[in-house]
Amino acid sequence: MVPDRQQLTIYCQAPKVAPTGTWEGALPAMNEVHVHLADLHELGAFAERHYTLLDAQERERHARFRFAKDQERFLHAHGLLRWILGQYLDHDPVLLHFERGAHGKPFLKGFPLHFNLSDTKDALAIAVARHELGVDLETCARTVDHVGVGTHYFTPQEQAGIAQATDGKRHFLELWTRKEAILKASGVGIMDDLKILRVDQARNELFIGHEAFVALAAPAYHVQTWTRGPQHLVSIASSVAFEQASLFQVGP
Repeated sequence: MVPDRQQLTIYCQAPKVAPTGTWEGALPAMNEVHVHLADLHELGAFAERHYTLLDAQERERHARFRFAKDQERFLHAHGLLRWILGQYLDHDPVLLHFERGAHGKPFLKGFPLHFNLSDTKDALAIAVARHELGVDLETCARTVDHVGVGTHYFTPQEQAGIAQATDGKRHFLELWTRKEAILKASGVGIMDDLKILRVDQARNELFIGHEAFVALAAPAYHVQTWTRGPQHLVSIASSVAFEQASLFQVGP
């Protein structure tokens, strides 16, 4: 029987500048997270490769997009995901079969890696680890009513912090990526009541009551946030206190 309420602890680290390197093909260590970051404008040369990696269902989804930019983003996100996982697993990426959890989170049955994908209008992030995790990427170039949206999805304390921040929209997006990464790590993915997730302190103690979230959430999540250049923010959430995060730039 799933309890009505459950205690949850969320540990958050202050944003850091993302130091990106080049991935040499090694698997992540047991308490390590790998994050592959790519700018869409640098992936054009891989369009043919990525399309050949998509399965029939992914090609069908790709064809349904009305706008070329949306098609391009889907193509590179899912094609690159297959290519990266194939490299990690020494497995033909075309033959990878994704299964989905109760709320749609994809996973690979029988393989030792967990992964998560996030994209924004001009970039994408793929996180890989040996434990369950979630990633969310946002661009500061997006238009958002951070004050109005904040009243619906942020705690009073978080709203106050946004109002006092030098760059309110950027602080809003820092907190937003943390919340989204936690939900994706749990497998819930989408939840209306984001106010129950307080993520502005180093240690946040709270109780959750959302039925699906209670059923799937770990007792604690550990969250790290990075700034990538002037425009992008990325957060990783994990039920494991990972000791190292390695960020890699993908491109020509």
